[in-house]
Amino acid sequence: MDQWAVLSVSDKTGLGELAQGFLSQGIKLLASGGTYRFLHERGLEVSPLEDLTGFSEILGGRVKTLHPRIYGGILSRETADDIRDRESIGAPQIVAVVVNLYPFENQLRKGANQTSLIEEIDIGGVALIRAAAKNFSHVLVLVDPEQYQRALKKPVTELAWEDRVKWAQEAFLHVAHYDAVIAQSFGQWCQPPLKPVNEDIFVLSGRQGSALRYGENPHQPAAFYAVPGQDGFQTATRYQGKTLSYNNLADADTAWRLSASLPAPNAVAVKHQTPCGVGLGRTLEEAYVKAYEADPVSIFGGIVALKGTVDESLAMRLNSVFLEVIIAEAYTDAALKILAKKKNVRVLSMPFVLPAYAEEIRTITGGFLVQQRDQIAVPWETLQHVGGPEADLPRFRQDVILAWTTVGFVKSNAIVVAKDQMTVGIGGGQTNRIDAARQALVQAKEKARGAVLASDAFFPFGDVMAEAADYQVGLVIQPGGSVRDDESIEVANRRQIPLYFTGERHFRH
Repeated sequence: MDQWAVLSVSDKTGLGELAQGFLSQGIKLLASGGTYRFLHERGLEVSPLEDLTGFSEILGGRVKTLHPRIYGGILSRETADDIRDRESIGAPQIVAVVVNLYPFENQLRKGANQTSLIEEIDIGGVALIRAAAKNFSHVLVLVDPEQYQRALKKPVTELAWEDRVKWAQEAFLHVAHYDAVIAQSFGQWCQPPLKPVNEDIFVLSGRQGSALRYGENPHQPAAFYAVPGQDGFQTATRYQGKTLSYNNLADADTAWRLSASLPAPNAVAVKHQTPCGVGLGRTLEEAYVKAYEADPVSIFGGIVALKGTVDESLAMRLNSVFLEVIIAEAYTDAALKILAKKKNVRVLSMPFVLPAYAEEIRTITGGFLVQQRDQIAVPWETLQHVGGPEADLPRFRQDVILAWTTVGFVKSNAIVVAKDQMTVGIGGGQTNRIDAARQALVQAKEKARGAVLASDAFFPFGDVMAEAADYQVGLVIQPGGSVRDDESIEVANRRQIPLYFTGERHFRH
């Protein structure tokens, strides 16, 4: 009995060579409309699918491959019963299925409207792939032009089970990704947008944007996967430097998100996913100088995010210190020429606009945790004065914004001290809050006098307030909610330090 291959592809790359390879093995070709025309015009012996099914495509191409003779040929096993059933309806023996789906993902990237995107949802192609992948022991299934050369290294009839199951696995991954991208897009079309963290099933799929040399350490394989249809580092412009590493991307994301959360112009320096210096200023250069002077030791080898446009003068300052990555909203041509003198530094630009909603995912043994990303802003309307004298909040406003926003990006337990629109002390990653406070205050030294001290969570005892009083801190802002809040309030009253509660915490574990 003749053996057949079914071909229905939107991407014609490598199709002619693949078809010729099948024909050389004695495999006959059946193809859908556009695929048939492509092969026929090149003089290849191919039959249109309607010769088998007896009907032409309908509904503008929405229905063209859904027919028992096609699926009987794909799904039949080489058993007496299946062969009898297959022959009873005139279905051929199909040994290969080659399909790549309507380009929903590509059109999504191009910004196609909803009506256009709906027409890019493949039905028949997905069904063909699933049928062939289910019957992989008897049918070769290919979904990507990059697979064609590998598939032709052996005759289809001589492919090992291990080869066939690998093709099938890739096929199911292809379909799963395709469906996940559509589901994610539909979630954004809902009003309000669907928040997957509230759903019974959480599906997220990404396409590999780049294979990374390694992960956090050289022995750990790693890759970056971009979520189709979403902006981020996959859409950033990279002017120079090597591809970003795993650690670069993790640090850069922290720097960018903190900078995007603060008023412009600002500068954020990050090391090991923790801010080491943050500054606000009237100009971007002034903000950067403050971020640098906050901790000129830790910034070495770090990541800098700059909310604004980098000019020639600032570029010269940036070149004076070793940095791994610089991210800004924009650069002048003169600034890019100066930064190009340091070829290894990665220079990126991207919008500094936080998405309205985003998930944060962390894997654990046996599964993963999902939460909405923390969005941090000073709750001015509900800010509660609970101890010490009332502060002149307009005078402290910028430092309160800086300290409170930054503390949400420091590893818990977290304490941030800010003065004159720059961080002067940062303590985090400690197993108790008093050690984090001491770390921040020791770093601040005399600059703590009159500064704002922010804490990501409540003070369990009055010791942090006492430590802040010893350094003559000007204002303390913390969530409150401890059973011993009275101890902190008592110290604030006795030592005359304004104490404010926000009523919300910002742990970052």
